[in-house]
Amino acid sequence: MKKIESVLFFLQLPAGSLQLTLYQYKTCPFCSKVRAFLDYHGLPYEIVEVNPIMRKEIKFSSYRKVPILLANAGSPLQLNDSSVIISAIKTYLVSRRNSLEEIVSFYPAIKTVTEQGKEVLEYENKYWLMLDEKETKRVYPVKEVRVEEMKWRKWADDWLVHLISPNVYRTPKEALASFDYIVREGKFGTLEGLFAKYVGAVAMFFVSKRLKKRHQLRDDVREDLYEAVNEWVKAVGKNRLFMGGNQPNLADLAVYGVLRVMEGLEAFDDMMVHTKIQPWYQRMEEAIEKTGVAI
Repeated sequence: MKKIESVLFFLQLPAGSLQLTLYQYKTCPFCSKVRAFLDYHGLPYEIVEVNPIMRKEIKFSSYRKVPILLANAGSPLQLNDSSVIISAIKTYLVSRRNSLEEIVSFYPAIKTVTEQGKEVLEYENKYWLMLDEKETKRVYPVKEVRVEEMKWRKWADDWLVHLISPNVYRTPKEALASFDYIVREGKFGTLEGLFAKYVGAVAMFFVSKRLKKRHQLRDDVREDLYEAVNEWVKAVGKNRLFMGGNQPNLADLAVYGVLRVMEGLEAFDDMMVHTKIQPWYQRMEEAIEKTGVAI
């Protein structure tokens, strides 16, 4: 198989040129993806932890999900959807031609209706970086690099993320441990926390069963998690440190961000023991801890 690596280059942004505020739930895998991206690129940002019950922190927005990123690069701008946030900010870091506002306009929201009759917003091109030909070649020296990155970013959103809840709420014991973690790390009042921990754990145990059926998972959902994780490791291969080559690319950061929310839980420990993910995962931790400006 031909070895493909992305090119590493550096860009230093002027101090204070991009002011970022991330509205999040800490234990949300989509929010974790955005944090992994921002941390790896050494971008400073403020965090606003949103109360998941009242959500008063995002009352300013008609978009009622997290993550939301408020970016000020001359004028304030709201970015929604984790993959749009990542693609838009990465485009901004690479491109010297366009304002962030112009870049965000390349990711229009399209209203669609699900089979259940629920109206949702979709972003058709959210895995694309909006670069000119010269910029594209700097980031993706060959076409296969871009195609591979987009494929696995989409895989993380469309498949991997849906394995998290059925695994962390797999049993009543695991559901209670998961909600203990959620309450401890999240923003809850005292009574809200008690309610969420015990009532939420019971509710999510049963919800996880519905999710298991919806996504056609096996009786033992761990097997689906193990298979998916090993599929990712196989795609990275033995001849690369990361899918991005010597440095993580957007697919690496997406997969790491999704898996990271299980840290400290039984599902995470089982995954580390029963799959081949540990070496790659440890390399990702080390790469992000360096908080460089490699893009």
